[in-house]
Amino acid sequence: MALTRDFKETVKERAMRDPAFSKAMLDEAANAFLNGEPHVARLILRDLVNASVGFEALAEETRHPSKSLHRMLSEKGNPSMDNIAAIFGAVRRRLGVTIEAHAVEAL
Repeated sequence: MALTRDFKETVKERAMRDPAFSKAMLDEAANAFLNGEPHVARLILRDLVNASVGFEALAEETRHPSKSLHRMLSEKGNPSMDNIAAIFGAVRRRLGVTIEAHAVEAL
């Protein structure tokens, strides 16, 4: 019988031990959001929050109940721009990174 491991646990452990991986996840979430894929961005952010900040600490920092944050970052979540900005900000600060947007001309 093959040993299996939950994908989310693997992502969490990698994000906890590899800062570059965590930063890449944040970058992917931002790119997905900016490219019109908010559902993908929410799911990536949810995994990143679980691996870095944690929902309880995120709740304290954003002043939103953790249950609300879980709903916001669910597949069918619908967070406001203010809430998305607060979540990105909290994760960004925890990871010690800045986010910069650059326009790229489409071919």
